[in-house]
Amino acid sequence: MTENETNTSGTTRYTADVVAVTPSRHVLLIERGWPPFEGAWALPGGHVDAGEAPYVAAARELAEETGVHVPVGALHQIGVWDQLNRDPRGHYVTFAYMVIVPDGTPVTAGDDARTARWWPLTALPDQLAFDHADIINAAVIPTP
Repeated sequence: MTENETNTSGTTRYTADVVAVTPSRHVLLIERGWPPFEGAWALPGGHVDAGEAPYVAAARELAEETGVHVPVGALHQIGVWDQLNRDPRGHYVTFAYMVIVPDGTPVTAGDDARTARWWPLTALPDQLAFDHADIINAAVIPTP
């Protein structure tokens, strides 16, 4: 689907993504285990379930994919990404959140993540899945 095309299925799907950062300026990424972008690095996140608030989905997906548990009140919304071509599966709108977690927070890959790890913000992978580089760039990440 190109940017000028419309979603012919008429279905819009909602997701939530999390920029989890540490005070030492590391961001948590997962290696995707499924298409699209299988094997690429991405922010933890996933579908918002029916009847679920996006911030609740964000905290749930972070825990399911990385083992990192945060209270929903600690999440701060960065913005909403709704470009028609952001996901090759169709029209996906994502609610992006940021949370600061302590340095040394352990991670364990789960759900559809092959692995999860902390990356220095100054040395992220060359290419991230979807528009996740834009989401990270939009986050207000405190300096030490």
